[in-house]
Amino acid sequence: MEIITQDGWLEVITGCMFSGKTEELVRRLRRAVIAKKETIAIKPALDTRYDLVAVVSHSGFSFNAIPVEDPKSILGMAKHVEVVGIDEAQFFTGELVPVIRELLQNKKRVIVAGLDLDFRGEPFGIMPTLLALADEVTKLHAICSVCGNIATKTQRLINGKPARYDDPTILVGGLEAYEARCNLHHEVPGKTLTLFKE
Repeated sequence: MEIITQDGWLEVITGCMFSGKTEELVRRLRRAVIAKKETIAIKPALDTRYDLVAVVSHSGFSFNAIPVEDPKSILGMAKHVEVVGIDEAQFFTGELVPVIRELLQNKKRVIVAGLDLDFRGEPFGIMPTLLALADEVTKLHAICSVCGNIATKTQRLINGKPARYDDPTILVGGLEAYEARCNLHHEVPGKTLTLFKE
């Protein structure tokens, strides 16, 4: 659904790895450009996987982007634009939340893409807050690399074996790989099941 509003509007695109989040973000940003809306894309500076100055999907779709370390700097960059796209939001600090709130108060359309769950299958960084604040949420799914069913989890593999629960949430430069997995085939050695506590 394309949003036409004069007010601030927050769209969050989420799901596991390989579900097409960045591709959907790029699609929406391109449509905003076609609609002659001033548009920028933002990415965390630590995301250097495919390109330093573009958001790039696993399938190769891309959109020029500004790498950012300090979320507060987004406010100056977005001053004269109507649409702000933010990729890999889970890697930003909590400072991104008030920045997005201010963008919305300034009547910007903000489109955020990010992982809802980390490799452990637990809420990732600021994503739960953004999902709760969103005017629209799109949850995408991938295909399980083991059985071919719908995947909602990200499996981290280190040297071909499932990462342990106590491994760091973010690893830079490690010998690791990721796969999309269904609930049945998602493995996290060392994870104990706990009941939700209010």
